[in-house]
Amino acid sequence: MTTATAPSDAAGRESDVPRLVPSAAADGLTLKVVDKQMIADGVCAITLAHPDGFRLPDWAPGSHIDVVLPGEMVRQYSLCGDRWNPFCFRIAVLREPQGRGGSAYIHDCLEVGDVLPIGGPRNNFALVPSSHYLFIAGGIGITPILPMISQADLLGSDWSMLYGGRTWSSMAFADELATDSRVSVRPQDQHGLLDLDEALAATPTDTTIYCCGPAPLLDAVGAAANRHRPGRLRIERFVAAELAAPARNCNFDVRLARSERTITVAPDQSVLEAINAAGIPMLSSCRQGICGTCEADVLDGIPDHRDSLLTDAERAANSCMFVCVSSSRSDQLVLDL
Repeated sequence: MTTATAPSDAAGRESDVPRLVPSAAADGLTLKVVDKQMIADGVCAITLAHPDGFRLPDWAPGSHIDVVLPGEMVRQYSLCGDRWNPFCFRIAVLREPQGRGGSAYIHDCLEVGDVLPIGGPRNNFALVPSSHYLFIAGGIGITPILPMISQADLLGSDWSMLYGGRTWSSMAFADELATDSRVSVRPQDQHGLLDLDEALAATPTDTTIYCCGPAPLLDAVGAAANRHRPGRLRIERFVAAELAAPARNCNFDVRLARSERTITVAPDQSVLEAINAAGIPMLSSCRQGICGTCEADVLDGIPDHRDSLLTDAERAANSCMFVCVSSSRSDQLVLDL
């Protein structure tokens, strides 16, 4: 991925500030809640900073962090703030009544001054270089898109956005986005469903499309993209897609090249479960194939990709896999672990 250089005035402000030296994923970071605001119906924004004022790890548009909540709940939230502000991370959290409790805790219990363990940033939704972009967001799916439009401006790319939601008051950042003529804010109670065919048909043929939102929107955008701009769509899911049946239903071996060990994965096990059962620690989080924490490089063999992250081209390359859900099409996989 190509990224732009930070503006020089930002670099000047940061030059004499102590900086954390993160690991590849900056895991083990503990940050303090320095601001909490309701920004839309059912949506609160949380700003996190280091308790000692250190600069935080760099991140790029599309990145998310793992937030570790009491009870060992781990949730992933997209970074939606200013990437050139090196001292804070900002996330926006939708209250989900049918969720697993993470959003309820953040809305009802989390207070300014609390500290939270954080993992990341990680990026499975990177903004690839393009001369034209169409961004499509549904509801809280606006969060990873916000830094992308700033990056597109910085790169001098043309872009437009279609932003849908239930009502205007439920759509985070709608007021500020509506001031930009390139953004079409279309709450469903006023305009009905988004006209995806019209939006995609109007784009140049080399347009790269980014979409984040609820599963029905992603499915509809996928179908429209296949009709109008095949191969140009990149999506991020907050909920895993329904898994297809595994390619095989028998044991296979996984050779861990760096550990110099071979383990057997049973049909009712994930690769991650087999690795952990063998006493080999491996970082993981969602266990649904949506967060990217458990990515492993594939040195040999053919994975059975069952994640919600990789593009068709990335799957065909077979150079990596997410071991929490993906399996094997071959008798043996060799992983760089």
